[in-house]
Amino acid sequence: MFQNREEAAEDLALKIKDLLQSQFGQISRKSILVLAIPRGGVIVGDIVASKLGCGLDIIVSRKVGAPWNPELAIGAVMPDGTYYYNEKVMANFQDISKQYIDDSILMQKKEIDRRLLEFRGKMDSTLEQNEYQVVVLVDDGIATGSTMIAAARWLREKQKYEHLIIAVPVAPRSKETTTELEQAADKLIILHSPEIFHAVGQFYTDFSQISDNDVRKIMQKHRYSS
Repeated sequence: MFQNREEAAEDLALKIKDLLQSQFGQISRKSILVLAIPRGGVIVGDIVASKLGCGLDIIVSRKVGAPWNPELAIGAVMPDGTYYYNEKVMANFQDISKQYIDDSILMQKKEIDRRLLEFRGKMDSTLEQNEYQVVVLVDDGIATGSTMIAAARWLREKQKYEHLIIAVPVAPRSKETTTELEQAADKLIILHSPEIFHAVGQFYTDFSQISDNDVRKIMQKHRYSS
């Protein structure tokens, strides 16, 4: 579907631009913030923010995987320890213990702190004091939706902005997931919604791993240019 994250981001930026133009007209670039979920989402966020001419920041949401399959998200954790419970998945797996979830939350919280320090220079998830009119939440794709839904709900409760847009290149054609995403945001942009979906990477020719250093360089570039 996409050659790489950069190509997907170019297409996504065009859709976001069209939406912003139709909804807000001549909106100030300083009123818009792109928030990316590391690591892959930062590659997308870099290009989207550059095309929109606005700022880029990160939001760290970490998946809690099932005991037998770490890639299957049973929930997601936010920087302050807030836990999003994936009811759709957990309904089928009642034997997962509370102790396992608590231990996983603690482990992921440590990784969130590490990433905030690595990518933002501080273990602080608060956005800059500017009260943004529009926040655009991006990633390179959605599988179960847990990390994206957790991030969107957390933003609703914790941060200051007027409108939230969730924008991704690809997500499964799931009525439940789409409904949750639409409820969490004011607008939802998904470029491609296939019925047969195994993993985000299957829709990219090049889905190379992104390193901490890659993310750090992008964040430094935007920090110094803002």
